[in-house]
Amino acid sequence: MKIKHLIIAAAVVTLSSCHTLRDGDHRLVLLTTNDVHGSWFDSTYTGTGIRKSLFAVNHYVDSVRAAEGEKNVLLVDAGDCLQGDNAAYYFNYVDTVSTHLFTRLVEYMGYDAVAVGNHDIETGHRVYDRVASELGRSGVAFLAGNAMRTDNGKRYFPLYKIVRKAGLKVALIGYENANIKAWLSPTLWEGMEFLPIVSVIQKDVDMVRAKEHPDVVVAILHSATGQGDGSVLESEALDVMNSVSGVDFVVCGHDHRPYVETRDTCALINSGSHSRFLGYGTLEVKVSGGKVVSKDYSAALIPVMAEKADPAMREAFHKDYEAVKAFTLTEVGVLNTDLVTREAYMGMCPYLNLIHTVSLGCAPAEISFAAPLTYNGTVKGGILRFNDLFTIYPFENQLYVVKMKGSQVLSYLETSYDKWIRTVKTPSDHVLNIAQNDDPRTGQKGWSLVERAYNFDSAGGINYTV
Repeated sequence: MKIKHLIIAAAVVTLSSCHTLRDGDHRLVLLTTNDVHGSWFDSTYTGTGIRKSLFAVNHYVDSVRAAEGEKNVLLVDAGDCLQGDNAAYYFNYVDTVSTHLFTRLVEYMGYDAVAVGNHDIETGHRVYDRVASELGRSGVAFLAGNAMRTDNGKRYFPLYKIVRKAGLKVALIGYENANIKAWLSPTLWEGMEFLPIVSVIQKDVDMVRAKEHPDVVVAILHSATGQGDGSVLESEALDVMNSVSGVDFVVCGHDHRPYVETRDTCALINSGSHSRFLGYGTLEVKVSGGKVVSKDYSAALIPVMAEKADPAMREAFHKDYEAVKAFTLTEVGVLNTDLVTREAYMGMCPYLNLIHTVSLGCAPAEISFAAPLTYNGTVKGGILRFNDLFTIYPFENQLYVVKMKGSQVLSYLETSYDKWIRTVKTPSDHVLNIAQNDDPRTGQKGWSLVERAYNFDSAGGINYTV
């Protein structure tokens, strides 16, 4: 009996290593998400409305699979999956016994691979190690080929996964953002070193091509689109597109800015964030004599409508939604005043004062720096619920006490205010540094802040004149 099993296993290995291309035309469809940040459920936890979600994304995924044939469609995610919403927090830190909800959502939707994001690492070893193990058992690769172990120099996460779609052998290669050290405490990424993507990807692509002989290579990067000039470590996607050969698609994210670009030999897709768009790429491959003779690329974004949420998926995860809702509606305190986060852009307000008060309670801190991390949220005075804390502060960022000179405090605040406000010279000038530009991250039309609001730090504990 054992001999029979060995023979069968050997046959499977032999068959899996053989790959003969069928002559003719092959059409591969690539669907992408990134920076979903826990926007899994279509309903808010307070019953105030519906929102864009993976439930809605699944409607479009199923529609494309029905039109193109499931065997011809790839589905991948470029990271930042495990942080940013009540549901992610609950399954990260409260229900740590059940299979993580993200793992089950990925299985349900039929993802082929997911790249690791910096906010996934921010959840801590106990969370992302658990999810990596669960995804591995389910056959979904959690990829980060540039995260190297410090004990033996090997990769902490898998580099790639091979799948077969549209009669083609496809290599999915994934990378983490290389700038993690600038943001996260070493305890969160203990045992790892993160290499710049452009420093390793060509060698990795060449290795995978030599070993696996794929017909198509998709690079999934949790790295921003960037300018393609190699100047920003956290924004390497266009750098990769400009310099690396042998990659057919670059799927990226991190900056929350929807963007697509198509060239003769490659296409790039950044679907933005928070389930607002579904990336849609196509690759037309012509095969003759068992060899690829031509490839034609396209890339686009499909706007996701919140009301398209898949009712079957909603029902499948209803118990999970109710568990998260019950937890996040738990009473945790009382507020004596309303907190309106948008007031932070005009100066001190109860919202910022609360954050500063908490920070100054961390001895021996004497000054607090804090920026608004919610763009336009309101928490009404009265009973405070756990759900309200996500409006006040939606991320599990770390709190640090550091020593600074007075000149450094001054320089820090001047740098902040220089991005935030400007000197009014004419009656038509606005004190805020805003411009009449549409915001591609949120889809907001009209006026928007020129710089990133999460860098608009104010100070508590000192009197300071701008």
